Amino acid sequence: MKRPASRTTLSRRRSAPAHSDLTRSKLLEAAGRIFADKGYEAATIREICRAAGANVAAVNYHFGDKQGLYAEILRQMGRAAQLERMTATLDGSAPPEELLRRVIKVRIEGLRSEHRPDWHFRMVAREFANPTPEMSRLIDRFSRPLYERFLELVGRIIHLPPKHEATRLCTQSIWGQISLYAQAGPILSRLWPEFKMTPAQLDRIGDHIANFSLAYLREIGTESHGIQSASSSRRN
Repeated sequence: MKRPASRTTLSRRRSAPAHSDLTRSKLLEAAGRIFADKGYEAATIREICRAAGANVAAVNYHFGDKQGLYAEILRQMGRAAQLERMTATLDGSAPPEELLRRVIKVRIEGLRSEHRPDWHFRMVAREFANPTPEMSRLIDRFSRPLYERFLELVGRIIHLPPKHEATRLCTQSIWGQISLYAQAGPILSRLWPEFKMTPAQLDRIGDHIANFSLAYLREIGTESHGIQSASSSRRN
């Protein structure tokens, strides 16, 4: 007759998944800081595991290898930046101008400190200076489709095709405003001591970027619509 498991054994079984999840989280946090400080090539698995208080084999168990660990960190950064939520927002049925405001505010909301540890900024700066293949894959998977959807949205507002140069310039100007806060947060906090990235302040920043952008988009939209109407009248 099989003896029932002891209370100690059952407790260990229940705690094993929780312990594994904790180890995984510690590895991601330690690796993120070390990759941000040293770069992908200079960082070592041994150093990361030592900082996380984990066995060297833990990286292979949870992520396969160093590249898998780095890829997961980039994916987490993408989730923290609200990329998937931005895509979902673009699927909404609201008027184009309202969709633009919503997606800007979703992206700005992702800059809150609880979503973005300080090392995220350093990691992005390193990727800009020396892009890795993993970042290229992340761009193809998330950023490129989002950019193309954004082009379509801006094009609807200014009455121009998504691939038109003016549509691209407008889109990139909007992204540039957001990127200032996403990448230069530590610098802005020194130049503007009142900049704290609180939810209320970020909400006001999101509204400002939307209002500022829409003012120009409406102007160029009126011009392009007028040109199209005049061209259509001449053909008729």
